[in-house]
Amino acid sequence: MDKIVAKIVALGVPGLVLLLAVSISGYAGAAAITTALAAFGGPFGMIGGIGVFGLSALILNGLSEYGFESIFTNVLLELEKNGHTKEEIIRKIENYPISKSLKLKLKDKFKRYDI
Repeated sequence: MDKIVAKIVALGVPGLVLLLAVSISGYAGAAAITTALAAFGGPFGMIGGIGVFGLSALILNGLSEYGFESIFTNVLLELEKNGHTKEEIIRKIENYPISKSLKLKLKDKFKRYDI
């Protein structure tokens, strides 16, 4: 049991998500893992599922290291560098599925620092 837990800890949150998906798949062994990966991969199947877990590991690593607000602010900076107007960026902030308080913080930071 300790070896299994150690391997899941190495995978982090994506490992927990995979464990949960395997447990609710209704299958056992390799069929359960294949089913879970295929479900997360959508139209790209099992290979897509592996990509989803790899990408989520990278994103979660960045979030844990820098924080959501810092990453989000830098995305907004890059949007402006890529030629988006301030109005477009404010509209994008309003449309993102995030909390109202985070929207206010981002818009305030955007206006205050003249991003």
